[in-house]
Amino acid sequence: MKAAQLRELSPEELAQKLSGLKRELLDLRMAVAAGKLDKPHRILLARREAARVLTLINQQQERQASA
Repeated sequence: MKAAQLRELSPEELAQKLSGLKRELLDLRMAVAAGKLDKPHRILLARREAARVLTLINQQQERQASA
């Protein structure tokens, strides 16, 4: 999901998205440990998307604090 699409989400939806991404990262790490991960680049993609979501959450919080 691109940053422009993420900006359209509400704070609650962003929190849910972040929760889902953290769960996905956990599952991916467990698959690596079990030796069953076919596409290891998915870990990097999930981490990047989680970082995007966290950045948007922090930006929204800063806007609310300054307003």
